[in-house]
Amino acid sequence: MAYLYETHLHTAGVSRCAISFGADYIAGYIDSGYSGLIVTDHFYNGNSGLPKNLPWKEWVNRFCKGYEHAREEGERRGFGVFFGWEETFDGFDDYLVYGLDKNWLYDHPEVRNWTRGEQYRAVKEAGGCVVQAHPFRLRHYIQRIVLSTGCVDAVEVANGGNDEFSDSLAYRYAKNIGKPMTAGTDIHDASLIDGGEIFGVYLDNKLNNIKDYVKIICNNEIRDIKTYKSHIESINKKPVNIPVDIRDERDKITGRNWKELVK
Repeated sequence: MAYLYETHLHTAGVSRCAISFGADYIAGYIDSGYSGLIVTDHFYNGNSGLPKNLPWKEWVNRFCKGYEHAREEGERRGFGVFFGWEETFDGFDDYLVYGLDKNWLYDHPEVRNWTRGEQYRAVKEAGGCVVQAHPFRLRHYIQRIVLSTGCVDAVEVANGGNDEFSDSLAYRYAKNIGKPMTAGTDIHDASLIDGGEIFGVYLDNKLNNIKDYVKIICNNEIRDIKTYKSHIESINKKPVNIPVDIRDERDKITGRNWKELVK
């Protein structure tokens, strides 16, 4: 038996772009056969809907509300809900952080000013992990693709907001750098669940807590990914018309040719 989990989800009132509140998602995911979900609202430097002038502890309290509302409904219905977040750097590249909690955030206000490398080292030291979200996303507001080869534990290779071409590049990229692959819907609206085009990861065991998911990623034990895009292994010839930077474990640009990593 496999257990299916949503790994990338946003809630209204926390993520500026979200339509549905945390509790709104639970019934739909239960009906769709999921065992749980991870709330990953946009963090401080991403598309957060929270004022930056709040005192840090109050900002954290409000940031966690989407997760807490979802968890309360999940507990009522026997459905697992876990905590994470999605941080953005330079407005271009996004990272899903798993394994830490509200108390850790209280103690680390400096998280707001970290580089990719500082984020990765601190998260790892605290027992968490970092997954690069939709690394080849192409949007009008994204002026540069950043591939953080040295500051992530895994790569999201199937994302509900990406087209097949972008996901195919991400799949080949993760395969070539030897990183575990994840999938997530990147959902903002619970009404989309009914359409069935929701993603996730299949696991061999149920999650008891978010640390279980961190161990699964770090040990490369994800059984499979759920995606409706049937040709993620293939690649269509399509131009990438913006610069692509490859960064190492020091968060420094390496100068490597990115096309070598998607062959």
